[in-house]
Amino acid sequence: MNNKEFLNRRLFIRATAGASLTLALTGCSTFRKSRAGISSLYKKLKTDKYLGEVVVESRIESEEVFTEGPAVDANGDVYFTNIPASQILKLDVREKELSVFRSGSHGANGLRFDTNGDLLACEGDSGQVTRTDMTSGEITVIAKEYNHKLLQAPNDLDFDSQGRIYFSSRTGNPDPEKENMRAVYRIDPDGTIHQLLVEPQVHMPNGIVISPDETKLYLIEADGKKDRHRKILQFDLQPDGTIINPRTLFDFYPGRSGDGMCIDEEGNLYVAAGLHNTRNSSETLDTRPGIHVISPRGKLLAFRETPEDTVTNCTFGGNDLKTLFVTCGTYLLSIRTQIPGKRSYLPSF
Repeated sequence: MNNKEFLNRRLFIRATAGASLTLALTGCSTFRKSRAGISSLYKKLKTDKYLGEVVVESRIESEEVFTEGPAVDANGDVYFTNIPASQILKLDVREKELSVFRSGSHGANGLRFDTNGDLLACEGDSGQVTRTDMTSGEITVIAKEYNHKLLQAPNDLDFDSQGRIYFSSRTGNPDPEKENMRAVYRIDPDGTIHQLLVEPQVHMPNGIVISPDETKLYLIEADGKKDRHRKILQFDLQPDGTIINPRTLFDFYPGRSGDGMCIDEEGNLYVAAGLHNTRNSSETLDTRPGIHVISPRGKLLAFRETPEDTVTNCTFGGNDLKTLFVTCGTYLLSIRTQIPGKRSYLPSF
């Protein structure tokens, strides 16, 4: 590289913060280093220090089943989605009764109860994020477009103590004439929407969580195509809700990446990742199927296998926030944990 080329490269990198962020997230060196996958990391884990045994809470008997988005209300009941049936299901944990909370959910995916006890939902088919008042049943659309274009399918979400909502948005076959690109957004309490990341800064954004002290934001990238991101990204979360300093916390490539995740009060991530069998993608079986506990420094601490393809998401519940509820194929599972989830997983009414 001559001096002119070097100078042009430096000017390009310094041109804008967005360009720098893109360069940090799309560099190819990660792929060269991670071809071997994470199969060797499963040795000598101390899983019992973090996770109990897997318990089947419910199984959905239907021809169309793909469970996702578990969320627990203040009563301890678990809500989760069956995407192909466009349903939100509810499990009464005391009576062990499963019911349909909502039909025609517009392909709802990720769910969360906010601190007021209202249900937030990412609706993949409608391209909207909604809030349901659990007292009146009224549904309010809180996000459906950005810069006069529709959102791609909202996928997963989290919120901070200021009432700001962060969500991922992605589809497999976007319509660039009508839709925004794959991205991550923030909804402020006044209803304004801000785009925090957008292609090519991210490839296929998925699960998203905020650390208990609200200084970090974590994002799963889950693209099954060759040489695309399958990793957990970590950002510094600023007091104004912006994100800076992107870096890779954990890389699943070439196995299946994480899908959804949640976080405990000590900042460890609980990530649903892996496959039992290969599928129509370049993903290998190097990532074992189940819940992976990953430290804030990116170390795999524990792993508990789940019984069926495909494990998709998890959340904390129970009175002590030490029960991990996991969606997995046709199952809703639970796993007791040694460390409770962060406090915002328990809403109030």
